[in-house]
Amino acid sequence: MKNRILIVLLTVFLSFTGFSQTSNEYSISFDKAEQHEAQITAVFSNLENKVLQLRMSRTSPGRYAVHEFAKNVYNVKAVDSKGNTLSVTRSDPHQWNIGSHDGTVKVTYTLFGNRGDGTYSQIDETHAHLNIPATFMYALDYEHRPIKVKFDVRKDLKWKVATQLKNLDNNTFYAPNLDYFMDSPTEISNHSVRSFIVKNGEKDLKINFALHHNGTEAEFDTYFEKVKKVVLEQQKVFGELPDYDFGEYTFLACYIPNASGDGMEHRNSTIVTSTRGLAEGGMERNIGTVSHEFFHCWNVERIRPQTLEPFDYTEANMSGELWFAEGFTSYYTNLILCRAGLITKKKYVEGLSGGLNYVWNSPARKYFTPIEMSYQAPFVDAARSVDPVNRENTFISYYTYGSVLGLALDLSLRDLDGDKNLDDFMKLLWKTYGRNEIPYTVRDLQNVLTTYAGATFATDFFSNYIFDSKMPAYKTLLASVGVDFNQSNQNELDLGVHIGNFKISSNPIEGGPAYNAGLALGDELISLDDMVINAETKDATYFGQFQPNQTVKLIYNRFGKQRETQFTFKANNDYSTKLQEKVSKKVKENREQWLRTN
Repeated sequence: MKNRILIVLLTVFLSFTGFSQTSNEYSISFDKAEQHEAQITAVFSNLENKVLQLRMSRTSPGRYAVHEFAKNVYNVKAVDSKGNTLSVTRSDPHQWNIGSHDGTVKVTYTLFGNRGDGTYSQIDETHAHLNIPATFMYALDYEHRPIKVKFDVRKDLKWKVATQLKNLDNNTFYAPNLDYFMDSPTEISNHSVRSFIVKNGEKDLKINFALHHNGTEAEFDTYFEKVKKVVLEQQKVFGELPDYDFGEYTFLACYIPNASGDGMEHRNSTIVTSTRGLAEGGMERNIGTVSHEFFHCWNVERIRPQTLEPFDYTEANMSGELWFAEGFTSYYTNLILCRAGLITKKKYVEGLSGGLNYVWNSPARKYFTPIEMSYQAPFVDAARSVDPVNRENTFISYYTYGSVLGLALDLSLRDLDGDKNLDDFMKLLWKTYGRNEIPYTVRDLQNVLTTYAGATFATDFFSNYIFDSKMPAYKTLLASVGVDFNQSNQNELDLGVHIGNFKISSNPIEGGPAYNAGLALGDELISLDDMVINAETKDATYFGQFQPNQTVKLIYNRFGKQRETQFTFKANNDYSTKLQEKVSKKVKENREQWLRTN
């Protein structure tokens, strides 16, 4: 990674000091935006005397699953420098081969795109929302070349361009190589932009927020103040911002009804999309994605797992470190909002219970460790499949798993002598690996924790919670900062399955009442304890007649036949997290230090 960055910066330097390199050149136009189509032209020159291999990527930086972008490419044609038609053949679903050229190949094709999120492209009358791997072919063996791309914007729609790519002129932009190009999403629309300057050591860095929405400029002004607080609060965690390549970082936000909710980090920018406008709840609910994705400009973009280097555009990218890269980022997502005063301490603390219960109560921990959960990313990270899976019992999101482990590590460090905390551990990781972009392994994380907190502490934490699936002592840890962690809903029933209109709508949880009774997805309940269910029966009223630990006869329908079993209700064992009102002076100080940046 470090060598790649040095090459990138050298290429940038040479390009802007008069050194001429052959560029791969693209242009894209949107005359048929209402049909979700873009017309793309790519010119590859000074080619070797061999077959030119053009591919569409199957993956996208920031995603870990395979996405078959070639499926939306058609009408592919090619000519040489004299305009002579060239034969285009296919060697696999993702590749086009062009031979017998004269050293120059001009390719044209049509792209269909209608999903506005962090992975795909969307083209319509409102915008051209472009994820580069989903949009542009690339040439094998020429990935090192600089790239120029011209966006032929719709002037009739008042479109303009927002991207981390280097702006040359006349809507033409520059990337030093394919990796940078692929990592540079672009929003073309009639958007608004707000910017502010952040002092970062001896440098001034510019933070931009390009917002495509249907709201007012006043709403944007209010929202941007929240964004500024997030940026400055996160800068405190690491002690500095990254040294962005062109001195700028850009949020590319689409808060419009035709978008799809998402967030996707990139080197000097991020995509944040939502169907919620600022006046429709987005003012409060969209800021969490901003917080999460901006934290990634340190954690994952520069503090980067070795398993993601180099990024593979042809296969799924698997990493065992996502519990840290995504999970610890998730831990900081709402903690930063709390520290910035954008959510209350009460709301933050009470919100911890959801993730803690999900991980604490999941049977999946007996199958996979956090590392192995991370390995599941190619199957779950916006991946598509048609066959049923048993995720309810075998998978815990590495986002949530890592988040609750981040909480445990933070509170455990704060319980040690020497005013230790997760912020300073993250600073040390940044200085050791992130600032100079040295990829890390899981053992590297453990070694840095050893340096920071001692070998015994680091070995215990990694042995029990990373290389194994044990749970930290959350009750004790949370008590140290004045938070109750108690089971407060044991008068309520736990069915161990999702039921909608008295039909089993999920796989039963292992060890739960529905699982023990032998029920399965799709079963339809007929009666419990001889009380027949009919069209007027309401779920809450019906199940409210039963008590925890009560056993009843259950009649149900499976594949058109009635069956009978014994069903034993269980108590709801979920935990709640609540701020303690009366705490000692020491506990109060611990809580204040935790919920505000030191």
